[in-house]
Amino acid sequence: MIDLYTWVTPNGRKVSIMLEESGIPYTAHPVNIGQDEQFDPEFLKISPNNKIPAIVDQETGISVMESGAILLYLAEKCGQFMPTDAKGKWSAMEWLMWQMGGVGPMLGQAHHFLHFNQGKAPYAEERYAKEAQRLYGVLDKRLADHEFVVGDYSIVDMAIWPWTARFEWQQIDLNRFPNVKRWYQAIAARPAVQKGFDVPKKVMEIPMP
Repeated sequence: MIDLYTWVTPNGRKVSIMLEESGIPYTAHPVNIGQDEQFDPEFLKISPNNKIPAIVDQETGISVMESGAILLYLAEKCGQFMPTDAKGKWSAMEWLMWQMGGVGPMLGQAHHFLHFNQGKAPYAEERYAKEAQRLYGVLDKRLADHEFVVGDYSIVDMAIWPWTARFEWQQIDLNRFPNVKRWYQAIAARPAVQKGFDVPKKVMEIPMP
């Protein structure tokens, strides 16, 4: 029913985890971004911004790019993993936007400077290391009195969790953030998360603190 175009990145794993959790049938199509396959003209018809993931819903003919939009589309399609009351819905929306506007881009920069290019830009390393610590602090505070980010397990958790699964790349010690650690381990134990983590192929075990 769903064609998923993806690779083994945090953004890609958001959607494969959601598809596994929801039980919506799907076929995964690898788009190897290390070999510039995201610039293939056929893929650009689906994702003009040349980014994974993207989906095509064969039932409706609708294609969707951008991981946050895909999660919202799938939540609506399956009627799961998104609060339905107004307060819960907008809480989910604000925390999903927090992930899209903060966690994703800032931790992505941390990967670039702290993991792949250490020693080349000390100012950038310090900046993004501090921002990573700050973001984990925000999440830790939120999870102090919430089992999951917006109450019940939702697409918000699915959006944030794959980025925290690269805590080592971000030089984050999860023991400093006990509420995040508890949440992280609970989600990592979910069978659907374990399956979705290995889409479109298994490259590693889920990192554990």
